[in-house]
Amino acid sequence: MRILINDKKHLPAAARKILSIASGKKHLAFYGAMGAGKTTIIKAICRELGADDIVTSPTFTMINEYRTTGGETIYHIDFYRIRKEEEVLDFGIEEYFASGSHCLMEWPELIGSFLPPDTMDIRITVGEGEQRIVDIL
Repeated sequence: MRILINDKKHLPAAARKILSIASGKKHLAFYGAMGAGKTTIIKAICRELGADDIVTSPTFTMINEYRTTGGETIYHIDFYRIRKEEEVLDFGIEEYFASGSHCLMEWPELIGSFLPPDTMDIRITVGEGEQRIVDIL
């Protein structure tokens, strides 16, 4: 499935479409080059899920936790600083995955073998101008 985001005003509709395609899956893995828009799309998804928190990239903290207006938790995880897959065990990644909460992940290719089997892969590439091409695999 492919979604075209021509500019930022199309982000809410794209986020709704991604969540619709996910149809209840909670583990979403976002792949894309630096600057492709992973965090921007995750921000839009968090808003659609009802998070009022300020959504920022967790590059240095590795995990940001957001709350929805309904009291649900969303985990925004960035594996960019991971050097060995096993490092994720040190901060309890298995517990986050088993929590039943949404886990929205950037740079998931760095922890490949630890991703849950039900993870939905989302690849983001840069098109012309502000356009982003989102392929759901």
